[in-house]
Amino acid sequence: MAIRNIVEEGDPVLSKKCKYVTEITPRITRLLDDMRETLVQADGAGLAAPQVGVLKRIAVLYIGDEILDFINPEIVSAEGEQEDIEGCLSVPGVWGVTRRPARVTVRATDRKGRPFEVTGEGLEARCLCHELDHLDGHLFTERTVKLLSYEEAMKYTEEYNKGK
Repeated sequence: MAIRNIVEEGDPVLSKKCKYVTEITPRITRLLDDMRETLVQADGAGLAAPQVGVLKRIAVLYIGDEILDFINPEIVSAEGEQEDIEGCLSVPGVWGVTRRPARVTVRATDRKGRPFEVTGEGLEARCLCHELDHLDGHLFTERTVKLLSYEEAMKYTEEYNKGK
């Protein structure tokens, strides 16, 4: 396993639509392992393949306390609406309030080729939508209702944590 460099805003790879994975090869498994290690090292909530320069429909995300692998993920249902703060490992130092579904169900394949579905609410729903947006060449800043200064983001986060 290896920690990969995270591509930042301005790199054209982040604005491209990713290709479907047609076969789970050792190379794909190695990519998933590297992405997991990179996510942990970067202290993120999720990471999509284009963020490490690979145009494949692959993401890794924390769901609960574990990291799940998502190959060819797609949203199969979305309900409600929420507005909350987001940031991105590919857009360091920038935070904004985005509008996302309150609950989403995503269907994907795991590293062993088994299909699965996961439903997320709140933060997990935002993370799922955020990472799937990367696979279609979109950054969270395109969905931002309001960009926040560092001070506003810290205050927003502090208030959120008080409410937990």
